[in-house]
Amino acid sequence: MENLLKIGITHGDINGISYEIILKALSDIRILDHCIPILYGSPKVIAFYRKMYDLNINFSIIKSASEAIHKRLYVVNCCTDEIKVEVGKQTSEAGTYALNALEIASAEWKEGKIDALVTAPINKSTIQSDKFNFPGHTEYLEKVAGGNSVMVLLTNSVRVALATNHVPISKVSEKLSTDLIVNKLKVLNRSLVQDFSITSPRIAVLGLNPHSSDNGLLGEEEETIIKPAIDKANANGITCTGPLSADGFWGAGSFANYDAILAMYHDQGLAPFKALFQDSGVNFTAGLPFVRTSPAHGTAYSLAGKNEANPSSFLQAIYLAIDVVKSRKRYKEITANPLKVTNNQRIEEIS
Repeated sequence: MENLLKIGITHGDINGISYEIILKALSDIRILDHCIPILYGSPKVIAFYRKMYDLNINFSIIKSASEAIHKRLYVVNCCTDEIKVEVGKQTSEAGTYALNALEIASAEWKEGKIDALVTAPINKSTIQSDKFNFPGHTEYLEKVAGGNSVMVLLTNSVRVALATNHVPISKVSEKLSTDLIVNKLKVLNRSLVQDFSITSPRIAVLGLNPHSSDNGLLGEEEETIIKPAIDKANANGITCTGPLSADGFWGAGSFANYDAILAMYHDQGLAPFKALFQDSGVNFTAGLPFVRTSPAHGTAYSLAGKNEANPSSFLQAIYLAIDVVKSRKRYKEITANPLKVTNNQRIEEIS
């Protein structure tokens, strides 16, 4: 049998659309030609939603991903038998079970028992506890895995990274610094090379203020923070341009001219991205020593139980995880056995 990658999947919030998109994505057995999916969740909840949506999907229960050896869906039980599903409701119990799955999957991820992690949506409020005091998955996994990370939402052709993640808009300016932006550009540039096989990445850097401040008329961050960061990054061999006016950049379709975009805050990058690519977009955490992806949407309680949730983003998250793991392996082979690659070529897969 082909040595398939083991892709760990955390079940997220059991009351939202997580199980619907997971089971719909995995009900097509062709996914088993590409990976061995291992769901960190609850057999009882699978049975509940499988019946609700009349899905024909079978699974085997295991204690650890190390037991997964065949082409089939496996489930690592992370919940008690008393688990209760309350479709479409925010509950503290659902937050507890989401964290249980995340903790177990993260531990196996660090131990090398799975090749990548795909996280289904959580409720950032109900998951909060003594063990989870983070704005979201990205910050939690950065703490677990170590290193500096960058949140990136992407499709096949567009990648939007964030200088600041889940930060109140009133705090964005004070969070920004030249060093922060340079660090984000370094992490993003390295990810484009090793995770996406782009040899000479081109990065667009957006300004913070309207019209990138109009030469200081509408703010000073472009001149005092962002421009120095761009200059420093270029001096270090990172090809980046800006600061660019966000509205004109998105409105003119200029994003198509770059390998990635660095936005200064959450909605500056993700609002236009989701307007354009909601169903196909994927969330990727660049900079981690391990590969993590997720769908580009939340728990969607309003859709829960209606059989209307689209699994496309989740399915793309699985395929992206597989692609990035393979790209990193190729990158290691290339750096161990250097190839002559011209500036504007894509690194080709080693035959």
